Amino acid sequence: MQTLNIKTTNGGQTSMDMTKIEAFQSSLQGDLLYPNNNGYEDARKVWNGMIDKKPALITRCKGTADVISAVNFARDNHLLFSLRGGGHNVAGGAVCDGGMVIDLSKMKSVQVDPAKRIARAEAGATLGDLDHETQAFGLAAPVGVVSATGVAGLTLHGGLGWLTRKYGMTVDNLLSVDIVTADGQLLKASKAENADLFWAVRGGGGNFGIVTSFEFRIHPVGPMVWLAVPMYAMDKAEDALRFFRDFMAQAPEELGAIAVFWNAPKEPPIPEKARGAPVIIFLACYTGPFEDGEEVIRPLREFDTPVADLSGPMRFLEVQKFLDADYPDGMFYYWKSLYLESLSDEVIHAIAGHAAERPSPITSVDIWGLGGAMSRIGPGDTPLIRRPPFLLGIESNWEKSEDSEKNVAWTRKVFKDMERFTRSGSYLNFPGFNEEGEDLLKRAYGSNYERLQNVKAKYDPNNLFQGNLNIKPA
Repeated sequence: MQTLNIKTTNGGQTSMDMTKIEAFQSSLQGDLLYPNNNGYEDARKVWNGMIDKKPALITRCKGTADVISAVNFARDNHLLFSLRGGGHNVAGGAVCDGGMVIDLSKMKSVQVDPAKRIARAEAGATLGDLDHETQAFGLAAPVGVVSATGVAGLTLHGGLGWLTRKYGMTVDNLLSVDIVTADGQLLKASKAENADLFWAVRGGGGNFGIVTSFEFRIHPVGPMVWLAVPMYAMDKAEDALRFFRDFMAQAPEELGAIAVFWNAPKEPPIPEKARGAPVIIFLACYTGPFEDGEEVIRPLREFDTPVADLSGPMRFLEVQKFLDADYPDGMFYYWKSLYLESLSDEVIHAIAGHAAERPSPITSVDIWGLGGAMSRIGPGDTPLIRRPPFLLGIESNWEKSEDSEKNVAWTRKVFKDMERFTRSGSYLNFPGFNEEGEDLLKRAYGSNYERLQNVKAKYDPNNLFQGNLNIKPA
């Protein structure tokens, strides 16, 4: 009898006969793929070209019933599995070697109630899917800054973007979720229903079940906003960061801003003499009253004489896609992050020194300006630490696999050096490959970590959901 070897949750392997797999397949509306099936190779690929994993099974769910069947099948057979939403997670947790992928990428429905200002998105939807529907009514959910990012992965570990300072993190705008728990039950979680579970999923990742849909509070945004993109020569870098520090301390909360070390593009409209040159960019989006925007971003454009300036009015939908071309499918990515307690002159000098040694011209070192609404959420209201005023993103991006070792090594070197400037850990959507294990999670959640373990013990006592940044049950 033909069999298929599949990894189990205890690190071993089970040999499953095809009759059992076919019985599982008959319970699905979606497809069940395994090696040598048509479509398997495409289905196992994710955005990050570094990730080359070969699962034994891929369950492509069409709806919640398929998700319940997949959870029951995995639990009853002790199968190792991973969860795929948009497949855009930089750590590649959407796929697992030798186990089963529960793939939600076909579940992409988005529904908007403009009167109540609520949007409901299925777990396979991308930010672009959500933005497209909400902006039809001049509304937006506070999400990330690259439209191909999956709603599910971004939300479950926090969610930062242009609207964070005005409206908070993505999880701060989450009203409820539908979630399939380890026992195969579909629960609704909100502040009024299964409140402990709702607290945990607002930052605790996919540790407590499979969220099949998200309900968001949405806000008036656009359709036209102001985007600042002035680029300055690298010899101005430390002065530029000091200016950025002081400017953000007084900036209106409608302004989301990131200082970015990068290399200027090599094509128009960049002036020829600046093409490909190392630069520091003030990348900022103002979503307040349109008539105020040009004046609000003016100081960013006049800090010094820019080598190029792409600033101007833009539709918010286009702002959300502005960075997409810089993060194409299949390129190589390795990102780590640290929250910074301040941008002191010592911190600025260290950042500028590391940025000058970037091993790839398309690698960026990013300093996100935080604060505002994000920082007004109480420290126990969600699992996340959110007081630091800045986030350092070390985003290594490169095009050739033979350059992987040096790029990863550089990122880890910068991360290790910059750890001396934080007491608050990392933003878990930029976790590297979770090399630090439980220590990464303890630092990111602080005193909330034990509470997360207790919720995990209640809803997933056997640690069925262990495929990503795993919180073990108490």
